[in-house]
Amino acid sequence: MKTQLFLPLAGLLILAGGCAVGPNYHSPQTAAPANWSESLAGGATNSEVQITDWWKTFNDWELDSLVERAVQNNYNLRVAKASLLEERALHSYAEWDLGPIIDSSGGYTRQKISNNTIPSGTPNPESGLYDAHFDASWEIDVFGSKRRSLEEARDNFQASQENYRDVLVTLLGDVALDYIEVRAAQQQLLIASNNIAAQSETIGLTQARFKAGFVSELDVRQAQQVLATTEATVPTLQTSLKQATHALGVLLGQPPGALLDELSRTEPIPSIPSSVSVGLPSELLRRRPDVREAERQLAAATADIGVQTAELFPKFSLLGTGGLQSINASDWLTGGSRYWSAGPSVTWRLLDFGRIHSQIKASDARQKQALATYEQTVLTAFQDVEDALVAYANEQTRYKALNDAVVADRRSLELSKELYTTGNGDFLSVLTSERSLLSDEDQSVQSRSAEAQNLVTLYKALGGGWETETNTLVSRKAVLEPSLDDGRKIETDAPAIVKAAPQNSLH
Repeated sequence: MKTQLFLPLAGLLILAGGCAVGPNYHSPQTAAPANWSESLAGGATNSEVQITDWWKTFNDWELDSLVERAVQNNYNLRVAKASLLEERALHSYAEWDLGPIIDSSGGYTRQKISNNTIPSGTPNPESGLYDAHFDASWEIDVFGSKRRSLEEARDNFQASQENYRDVLVTLLGDVALDYIEVRAAQQQLLIASNNIAAQSETIGLTQARFKAGFVSELDVRQAQQVLATTEATVPTLQTSLKQATHALGVLLGQPPGALLDELSRTEPIPSIPSSVSVGLPSELLRRRPDVREAERQLAAATADIGVQTAELFPKFSLLGTGGLQSINASDWLTGGSRYWSAGPSVTWRLLDFGRIHSQIKASDARQKQALATYEQTVLTAFQDVEDALVAYANEQTRYKALNDAVVADRRSLELSKELYTTGNGDFLSVLTSERSLLSDEDQSVQSRSAEAQNLVTLYKALGGGWETETNTLVSRKAVLEPSLDDGRKIETDAPAIVKAAPQNSLH
């Protein structure tokens, strides 16, 4: 009897060593440009990228503090972490699904058979049955359905890990962008305040000259109009300041008004570093979490084809049951109550091939979607960096020109006032100089803000922030291995990059 059971079991185990059906996944071969098409102006260099803690290059302790609190408390990051834990649990489930299933049960049943179902005159007493048993089943993964399911679960977990990193990169960038907007609004309000004070002095000057009979009332009214126009900009700037502060509060997982007092003091826009390392295009795809996530999703979609293809083949299982059964409680646990059965079984969806082929085609189409999504994500990644490079470089040029304009405006205003006071110039020149100064000073602050924000955008485009080292603000454990329930992790393979590949391909 033992030999009869062993032979089918051995045969199934030998079959289980076969190859899993469906395509084997290979990372897409992606052609990367040798260099960036945009010239590396504005301090950008091709040197090795060091953007782990990029926000610290602004040398602003308040920004450092905001980033730290955002990483600890942001709710979007918590959602991404919970999603990661879900995928980790599903991967663990797929691992356990490779093994046997063992169930146990026990109970007592009292029964009496219907008199109309037995021959007349046959005794039909009530009877009881005591039963305790174990049931075991093990599907032998001959054609790799469960192994492909495990691959898919692993790839989905890794994609979720990259999504967590991508959310972190976005969070770091959003905190910096909103903080820069707060400081920019404060600087614009300071400029408006200084201009309001200067324009109020101009009104006093025109009123004095009007009373002395040197000028007409028109000069006074024009000076008042300029002042009123400047004062009208203040509410809009205050709105921008409050809204940016509210956004920061929410990013930190706090009520919108939580940071109003903390950020009430006017401070300058964070200074930018003298140089920025952007590296080479070939390095970008290994660093961008969204690209890595798309590549893992493609791997999961490929594994799912194997899961669906395996449904075309029979499924082999080992079934067994054993326990103790008796009609009397007194001898229920004795050797005579033992019973068991064991043996192999096979199931095959012979008349369901149409549905299975439809599922395979659907899975194949999803893989094609995932491949196209990956290719588009790669192109978008390159575009993000190129756009950020040109914006950062050109804004620096614009900022320098605006600074020169502000210097000229201030001198022009001084000269026009001197000429007007001495009666050698008209008031229109004063008004023109005041308007020009206010406009150029305001644009200069906006340009300075845009310059800093473009740098933040460049850091985001380069995928900076998620790979923070252990001894820095955001610990490696928090970013790369966010407290999984069982303490385990799966490293993500970076997509392969071949410099001269004609197209993305799956083998």
